[in-house]
Amino acid sequence: MAGQDLSQAAGEPTQPGRDRSQEAFERGLAALRRRERGTAELAGWLADRKFTPTEVGTAIARLTEVGELDDRRFAERFAEDKRELRGWGPERIREALAGRGIARELIESALRGDDHAEQLARAAALLVKRGKPLATDAERNRALAFLTRRGYDYELAYEAIRQGERKAA
Repeated sequence: MAGQDLSQAAGEPTQPGRDRSQEAFERGLAALRRRERGTAELAGWLADRKFTPTEVGTAIARLTEVGELDDRRFAERFAEDKRELRGWGPERIREALAGRGIARELIESALRGDDHAEQLARAAALLVKRGKPLATDAERNRALAFLTRRGYDYELAYEAIRQGERKAA
């Protein structure tokens, strides 16, 4: 990678006679250095910039070969970030990764390390951070809807609410 001209990566116009596959590679590399993406997402990004399917395929293959593009790494980092920074549950993470074109087996692998106790603690912390009371049925129903929108299954969300009620009592 050292010594390669990345000046075209920032979106500058193509020079006459320049290899479009090389340009697609460089633009893809620059995009990945700004924000990590999955293969399908980057392929779509390059296609939106009027690169042909052949140019996109060549760029994707090269980026994968040099280790800049890795769907497994992307899925694991994405899942970790969404759990830690946003408090997302596994269902919401699964949907978001699938929407980005990540393969099902990579999604499941990224979610595998998130056990029940960690999910419960995260859901309970979200309720505390939210700062809403859980004294009435209506309040508990709103909390349940909040947690399920965040990607927690019904049973775990209900358990987090019961835990919150016990702490408040």
